[in-house]
Amino acid sequence: MSFLCQNREARPLSRREMLRTSSAGFGALALQGLLAEEARAGSALAPKSPPLPAKAKRVIFLFMHGGPSQVDLFDHKPLLTRDDNKPLPFDKPRIVSAKTGNLLASPWKFKQHGESGAEVSEILPHIASIVDDLCIVRSIYGSNSRHGGALLELHTGSDTFTRPSMGSWINYGLGTENQNLPGYLTINPSSSHGGSNAWSSAFLPAHFQGTRIGGKGKGMTVPFIESPIKDRNLQRQELDLLNAINGDHLVRRAGDSELEARIASYELAFRMQMEAPKVQDVSGEPESIRKLYGLDQGNTRKFGEQCLMARRYSEAGVRFVQVTHRYWDQHGGLKKDHARLAGEMDQPVAALITDLKQRGLLEDTLVLWGGEFGRTPVAQGRDGRDHNPHGFTMFLAGGGMKAGLQYGATDEYGYYATENRVHFHDLHATMLHQMGIDHKELTYRYAGRDFRLTDVYGRVVKDLLA
Repeated sequence: MSFLCQNREARPLSRREMLRTSSAGFGALALQGLLAEEARAGSALAPKSPPLPAKAKRVIFLFMHGGPSQVDLFDHKPLLTRDDNKPLPFDKPRIVSAKTGNLLASPWKFKQHGESGAEVSEILPHIASIVDDLCIVRSIYGSNSRHGGALLELHTGSDTFTRPSMGSWINYGLGTENQNLPGYLTINPSSSHGGSNAWSSAFLPAHFQGTRIGGKGKGMTVPFIESPIKDRNLQRQELDLLNAINGDHLVRRAGDSELEARIASYELAFRMQMEAPKVQDVSGEPESIRKLYGLDQGNTRKFGEQCLMARRYSEAGVRFVQVTHRYWDQHGGLKKDHARLAGEMDQPVAALITDLKQRGLLEDTLVLWGGEFGRTPVAQGRDGRDHNPHGFTMFLAGGGMKAGLQYGATDEYGYYATENRVHFHDLHATMLHQMGIDHKELTYRYAGRDFRLTDVYGRVVKDLLA
């Protein structure tokens, strides 16, 4: 598969398509057998060499669903404290999510940490301890103030149309390192605000869509990973028969990528039943690692298990792993709920980065942390903040990003990105660059035009690169 535009009207025929055009020379069963063989080979997700020098081989995206408040976590604004409950001294955006009032001081203190001197809120003591490993970007901005649109823009590059997610694009471009596991996993995704569109492959071949891991506790696993047939030989015979039937069905429906992906998914599921449960089982981790992630504490155990699972899947060769933590949407109850959410998330996130680093995996694993937008410095009531896509904070770690960097800035109250602004498109372009991909070249032809993750925008933010 070329890294350039995949043009269905102008590309060379695949071996499968050539066989279809000359099927008279092949018996139906022979052709079905070939299709089953190709499905077992997982050729669509076979690892590909990046066309450019790559610093990162895989991505872990820690998604804070709902919009964590930058001015309460990473973007210290002393004037918010000085001018608490006074009017904002400049205009609010023309389009807002809800009515807001005067300025609201952060209820928490900030302190400088590490050699970089990054200021971090007191409710993130564990992340504060690793700031010198982080590339903190305080000037992220998007185009949409509503959860659904902003979430899709972050995940897919578009806030208005159904587009492939960034995990799907990366798998389309690079394949996966482990043919016994999916190339793209999403752990505990939300069913709201975009739902499966946030991790779908959209018009890309269905092989590249995300695989969902949901449920709770020990029940959090890939759906239907346990086969009712315990005899592997019997299961293999059943699957071969199914492949033969589906192969015959596919011959009459040439070019149906969803059907091809469905056939391949049966084979992948067969292989996953042997490998995924072992990778996902964190019970065998040393006690020191379990404590590092907070698995011995009630408030951090759930997210800690998910972050540890993300490390294990990434280490096993999954190209893109997303972990979702929610729900950071405090229009009210900011002081109580942001503190609770920070307490759940802080230790596991710091542990993941620390663990990757001590295993030598952080060098080529790109970690991204952030939400679909931030929060306003002005209040809803006196204990809440509205959505703010105009200037907020995300951080990256590993994967060739510049450690200890604090990049960009918002205005003196934290409303608008004003210095070294970084749009979601720029973030995507930079991430692809670190994976060895030119974002302008990774395209797919659909509905008469060439699409890419960054649409017609995006630039690599070279200041962020080590």
